[in-house]
Amino acid sequence: MTPRLPLCVAALAVLLLSGSPPAAAETIRSERHAFRVETLAGGLEHPWSVAFLPQGGMLITERAGRLRLYRGGKLDPRPFAGVPEVFADGQGGLLEVLLHPDFAENRLIYLSYSAHDGRAAHTRVTRYRLDLDGYRLTDGKRIFDGTPRVNTSHHFGGRMVFDRDGYLYLTVGERGQRDDAQDLSRPGGSVMRLRDDGSVPEDNPFAGREGARPEIFTYGHRNPQGMARHPGSGAIWIHEHGARGGDEVNILRAGRNYGWPVISYGTHYSGGKIGVGTHKDGMEQPLHYWVPSIAPSGMAFYTGDRFPEWRGDIFVGGLIGQLLVRVRFEGTKMVREERLLEDRLGRIREVRTGPDGYLYLTTDEAEGRLLRLVPAE
Repeated sequence: MTPRLPLCVAALAVLLLSGSPPAAAETIRSERHAFRVETLAGGLEHPWSVAFLPQGGMLITERAGRLRLYRGGKLDPRPFAGVPEVFADGQGGLLEVLLHPDFAENRLIYLSYSAHDGRAAHTRVTRYRLDLDGYRLTDGKRIFDGTPRVNTSHHFGGRMVFDRDGYLYLTVGERGQRDDAQDLSRPGGSVMRLRDDGSVPEDNPFAGREGARPEIFTYGHRNPQGMARHPGSGAIWIHEHGARGGDEVNILRAGRNYGWPVISYGTHYSGGKIGVGTHKDGMEQPLHYWVPSIAPSGMAFYTGDRFPEWRGDIFVGGLIGQLLVRVRFEGTKMVREERLLEDRLGRIREVRTGPDGYLYLTTDEAEGRLLRLVPAE
């Protein structure tokens, strides 16, 4: 029989989020902690993103175009009504779900996804009001359109995060059009900074510059699919896919050029050299990079209490690598990397620290799963 927990906030959060604990799993030993991986739900079609609800449970996006609810230890079989039509092809589809900072009062959520006009696709963000009782989304308002459209099905970016001042950051991949990442008149290969209603802050670095997209905060990116706010400094960190190697971790700094496709630590898929090499004046160097590529996806700082020796570390999901990477930084210097769960779970897409202090993952598979890392007893 499972012992009864004391009735405290932490225990209540666990019960609301997870329901009854799953059956015991194999113990896995890492450098800092022993842990188990629990499967909370299966049968998810390429789950891409997770957002924790303040009243318990979580929202999950499926790339095919469904928004799902996990609550009370169960995945509700019903998808929410009112989800926009998405371009679910290649890497495209329904991507991130993000809660407004004041969600508890206004019930606003943001969805990023690939939209298609019948000829070509682009990255779009729409804001909705979540109606949990009616199981639907209402009051849709378009926040961002990454036009002009491109006729490819990859490199949409789509990660979102709010900073401490309430500004919304969005990654937009360069859609395979490499030179767009150096063209301020085009959205591809950039990180956007917006107000919560989609308007452009006056202090954005290129606001008012003729010929530049005013939403752009940084540029020279390839396909950033991980983004998180540092729990101490509040800075926005991202990682992005390289080509054949050269995946990068960076800190966003207003107006900076992060180099793609002029500099990279990887090579083209053909093996050819990218641009001028690894350095060029006026272009940022990554804090950390991977060669060969791990195809990084979700990223989270661990901020919970369940794994105290992991606190402050970055966890990154690997798609090609089929692994979870723990990276420790001292300031902006990488001091240790540990590779976990290699070839155990499949392609790890999402990584989140839960409000209960556990670490949550999703697997990017046709029969994807929602997973939780818990300390081994």
